[in-house]
Amino acid sequence: MRLKLDENLGESIAQMLRDAGHDVQTVFSQGICSVPDTQLIQICLQEERCLVSLDMDFANPLRFPHRNIEVSSY
Repeated sequence: MRLKLDENLGESIAQMLRDAGHDVQTVFSQGICSVPDTQLIQICLQEERCLVSLDMDFANPLRFPHRNIEVSSY
């Protein structure tokens, strides 16, 4: 699975997921810490990665309705 870990998850989690066979990138390693949530979602969509985050804002369907998210350039 292709994953992107948000800045609230550490390198130990990333390594654990890599050891389990997943393709993992982190916002820290890509230099995109603190980008707006909407931009981070667009980056994940373009990279075809699932975002793993402890940020509960991403769970809000009013901010991120699953059927209305479209890929656009960032």
